[in-house]
Amino acid sequence: MEITHTAFKHSDLLKISGRIDSATSPQLADALSKITDNGGYRIVLDLSEVSFISSAGLRVLISAQKTCKRYNRGEVVLAAVPANIMAALELAGFTTLFKIFPETLEAVGSF
Repeated sequence: MEITHTAFKHSDLLKISGRIDSATSPQLADALSKITDNGGYRIVLDLSEVSFISSAGLRVLISAQKTCKRYNRGEVVLAAVPANIMAALELAGFTTLFKIFPETLEAVGSF
């Protein structure tokens, strides 16, 4: 899994490629923690190149969402979600917990 971080004025963008599973989810959790530890609570996750997400990956997403939404500081939004990842999010009941945008630019512009 590869993670690319881009900081914008009002939000942070993480572009993730590869698999998010039990082996790689700690890497994603660390990347998200670095952003929140530095005061960034508006995070866009570009999932366009993610091929698989496991329950461990879903736990990282929901944990980051809880951290960002605490005290109404911000939130995690998802962008460019592939069909198989969207199916996993729907199965887990996560589609109501995240704003999901068809394109990354639209997600970054939502903040």
